[in-house]
Amino acid sequence: MSSNGCCKYSCETASETLEWINAIVDFIRPYSFLTDAHVVNFFKDRMWEAIDKEWMDCLRKEAVENLLQIPGGVVQDHWPASLKKFIVTLGSLVLPRQQQDLQTVLPGMNMTSLNSVLSTGMNWKKKHEVEVLSAVVDSIANSVGANAIIDVGSGQGYLAQVLSFHYQHAVVAIDACSHHGRVTDARAEQIKKYYAAQMRKSVSGNRSLTVPKTVTCNVMSIDMLKALADTPLHKDNVSLLQSSCNADNESSLVLAGLHACGDLSVTMLKTFMECKEVKAVVSVGCCYNLLSEEGFNHVGSQCGFPMSCGVISAGISLGKSSRDLACQSAERWKCLENDAGLHNFELHAFRAAFQMVLSVYYPEVMSTSPSIGRQGKALRRRQQRVVPNSSLHHKENKCSLSEINSHMTGSCSHKKSTEPETDDSFDMVLETTSITNENSSNKATKCERSEFVGNYTLFQKYCLSGLCRLGLEPLKETDIHGIWKQVESFAELIGPYWSLRAAFGPLLETFLLLDRLLFLQEQGSSIEAVMLPIFNPALSPRNVAIIAKKLTQM
Repeated sequence: MSSNGCCKYSCETASETLEWINAIVDFIRPYSFLTDAHVVNFFKDRMWEAIDKEWMDCLRKEAVENLLQIPGGVVQDHWPASLKKFIVTLGSLVLPRQQQDLQTVLPGMNMTSLNSVLSTGMNWKKKHEVEVLSAVVDSIANSVGANAIIDVGSGQGYLAQVLSFHYQHAVVAIDACSHHGRVTDARAEQIKKYYAAQMRKSVSGNRSLTVPKTVTCNVMSIDMLKALADTPLHKDNVSLLQSSCNADNESSLVLAGLHACGDLSVTMLKTFMECKEVKAVVSVGCCYNLLSEEGFNHVGSQCGFPMSCGVISAGISLGKSSRDLACQSAERWKCLENDAGLHNFELHAFRAAFQMVLSVYYPEVMSTSPSIGRQGKALRRRQQRVVPNSSLHHKENKCSLSEINSHMTGSCSHKKSTEPETDDSFDMVLETTSITNENSSNKATKCERSEFVGNYTLFQKYCLSGLCRLGLEPLKETDIHGIWKQVESFAELIGPYWSLRAAFGPLLETFLLLDRLLFLQEQGSSIEAVMLPIFNPALSPRNVAIIAKKLTQM
């Protein structure tokens, strides 16, 4: 067994970044059939036949634990040389995701553990992200002499409140959800009481507390961010304000975003470039599937991809399937328990076989791109029960399909309600089953992996659930068993196929991030821009921050 070596590319200058981008473009072009694939059509379109037969013959015999390592660039010694070369070459193009030594990059950074009051309501992932990002933003804000920080896509205000109460910055917290604004205000009041009590006990009793201002609005334009910072703000919702970035008022602002969804991260970078008052930006993006893309119902400069002239000149498009794929996390794949990975492959087989049922018996539905995706939280709770005839014999530590999907993609849970349903997601409807994690020492062998291909009973229940979800009644002539018999001998190929496809996830994310970095680098020497993995990737897979500062007055 071996893993890929270090990335051989650099992005310190625009020319180096462009060289890296071009190398990625050259690599992914021949594999568009894989990155653009809709795995729901796996059986219908016989997708495995597009993959090198020697690769598939090898991987169909591989243990699940080894398949789950493929997105992380790990190869096995007995694999075909061409397969090993493919995975290693792909890995050499991926941005390394190990957490950067931030004290070296930002010598003045002062990161401390959050106290129990500031961290109330945060899970372990959010606490880690807020601790690190708040310290980074504080360091950048101090370096440019910022008098205000705008937290874009602030959610429940965790980052904004740490920057306000702990680091004593003036902060404007902007989010599109009014509920988040109310939660932020209520939480800030509780924190304020704690800090006020602490101050009365100390010599700083007369110091005023800095409380973040909350704004509820959809950030639909670049001008919006500057306008909101310059306008007196109230706790109620504000209307979309119109103003120019060339206002006379001189201010020094920093834009910060912790997993600002889709185009919002792009808007932050463009605002940084177009508004002279914005002196720095710290952006950690996510939800690439929500990016607008030129040529896909979007035109003009407001598209989220591509941003840079270099990528525009390359003439490559991604499409939604590839952008979905960019959300896959190699770190989460390799940390996944074998039984959970096996069950995910099983669910993909069920969904692809269900597509065959729709294609044969409900052709009119196929034209509408049917989605039987996510159920609500109540249904997910009902999924937490063991089915005796499941092909997997689980005992403890149940986790829902939605949790597995989040684990694999590293998606931001606080934004899930806004994500479109996708049938290529691991989060499939299966009302009658549950997923459980066994002890990691319980390895899923090839024999165990083959058991699911005969599991017709669960597939039948899956189909009935899917038809119900689509508002369809089973037809008398519907032969679910016949469809399953057609596909079951190929079902074990879906795990190898998905693993090879998921290996492109980190590469596509690298490509999207490099496009954003190059956009900043193309602006000239007055901009200093870096791209740093600032979080522990096992805790927070979307761990890359793009940090930029203006070195001279623009």
